[in-house]
Amino acid sequence: MTVYNNFYSVQVPLIEQEMIDFLEEHTSNSYLKESMLYSIQAGGKRLRPLLVLATVLSFGRELEKKDYQTAAALEMIHTYSLIHDDLPAMDDDDLRRGKPTNHKVYGEAHGILAGDGLLTAAFQLLSLSQMEMNEKVLLLQLLTKAAGTEGMVAGQAGDLQGEQRSLSLEQLMDVHKKKTGALIEFALLAGGILSEQVEEIVELLGEFAQHLGLAFQIRDDLLDVISSEEELGKQVGRDETLNKSTYPGLLGVEGAKTAFEEQMASAESKLLEVQKNNDEFQPELLKEILKQLALQ
Repeated sequence: MTVYNNFYSVQVPLIEQEMIDFLEEHTSNSYLKESMLYSIQAGGKRLRPLLVLATVLSFGRELEKKDYQTAAALEMIHTYSLIHDDLPAMDDDDLRRGKPTNHKVYGEAHGILAGDGLLTAAFQLLSLSQMEMNEKVLLLQLLTKAAGTEGMVAGQAGDLQGEQRSLSLEQLMDVHKKKTGALIEFALLAGGILSEQVEEIVELLGEFAQHLGLAFQIRDDLLDVISSEEELGKQVGRDETLNKSTYPGLLGVEGAKTAFEEQMASAESKLLEVQKNNDEFQPELLKEILKQLALQ
């Protein structure tokens, strides 16, 4: 078993249990709870919460309750965004992770409420987390920024608006830095903060995450063109159907592959900078996550 596979197999069940336990305890409506848990338990890469934990471990720290709480809150926000992305008013998708989308099972209204519930529960979880108050307030500020009108929501708005017009490469990168990159950046910033790193190191982790986020989105765009529904667990060719600006659309498939490789190389160079500035930092696990992204 590889380092990554061992890390994944150990940590994902713990992240998922943290989310399930919190929703079981703090959701009073049984049908709403069922709808929320349906999407939480649908699987997925769990990239964002794993990045939180991998960053903490990379600085030689033992994982604590607060780390899992932060990781779970982040994944709950990501899951809410997928539920809302799939709605008829947004991307109108029938499949997610190989299963019918939330609104196909529970109806559009309950799909909206399930997303709303996960979003607000995420902040409730983080606000109740077992950490010092100054650390908690900082993470709440960063997560609201990443998830909201400066981050993911702004990126989603730009993505929708891009269906009505062609975006330049610069505009497309700006959309995806917010829509996809903001939560990934939070994962690395949070890992740095939770492991008590100095500001310079946290900033370098954020720069690594920005390159990783763009690489992730370029790869996602490529898979929509070159993969199959069975491999992805969702419909392919949706970007073209929705007339979205994409990296393959702007650069061609080979150009998009080159752009992906460039972002991956830039991400790895940032890890080396972190290592030069912190003798405790061991980048192997984060490098393994990069490798997994390249193989998906």
